[in-house]
Amino acid sequence: MSGRVAGRVAIVTGAGSGIGEASAVRLAEEGATVICADINEVAAKSTAESIGATGGRAIYAAIDISDSDACTSLVNETVLNHGSIDILVNNAGVNLPGVFHEVSNETIDRTLNVNVKGAMYLTRASIPHMLKTGHGSIVNMSSVNGLVSEPFLSVYSASKGAIVMFTRGIALDYAKQGIRCNAICPGWVDTPINYAHAKMLGGLDHVYETIDSFQPIGRPGTPREIANLVLFLASDEASFITGSIISADGGMTAQ
Repeated sequence: MSGRVAGRVAIVTGAGSGIGEASAVRLAEEGATVICADINEVAAKSTAESIGATGGRAIYAAIDISDSDACTSLVNETVLNHGSIDILVNNAGVNLPGVFHEVSNETIDRTLNVNVKGAMYLTRASIPHMLKTGHGSIVNMSSVNGLVSEPFLSVYSASKGAIVMFTRGIALDYAKQGIRCNAICPGWVDTPINYAHAKMLGGLDHVYETIDSFQPIGRPGTPREIANLVLFLASDEASFITGSIISADGGMTAQ
């Protein structure tokens, strides 16, 4: 630990597993107080407890980020209990692949409500508090599929493309007021959010056996590798970086 975000208060959504869990752990390792938010209360609690067991500071919160009132309450309670909201990691998301003309209204609504509106609701609730302190870092989790698409991911790709442009807009709106906003576009990372898509592509084993055909580094990424980038963007080391869309994709979009 070097205390790169010591004294900061962070909300991480989707903190019950995958990249969100790794990001919560990484921020706590570097001194942040982390609110581990997830729709799965048991998973959020597990992450917070594992952080606490190693000496970090974390609490958990159960939330469906597609509920705007719940998002506002989470942010307000965070500020009331911890004094500020310095870092917001909009990581929670769903990936519901399908053949587009067969996709249901429920799939479209759930994808956009969580992946897009959820990030908007939490950002909207956080910015007034960040303006009061004169600083803040917002890290949005887009995807390589916000830049290029793949079979069966039309709806997911649309949602992640929206996050790219949302990130740029927020960065421009608040650049002179101390609030930075950046997005990360992970490639194929070994997390459960990808498993349904893998099934449609012939199974997870097949995807990993052939991964060098689309991800030149030849392996899936790990959640901690993405979490390291989250930490950097959240810290003062990235003080000149805002509005950036950073690919962490093992070379996928370099082709």
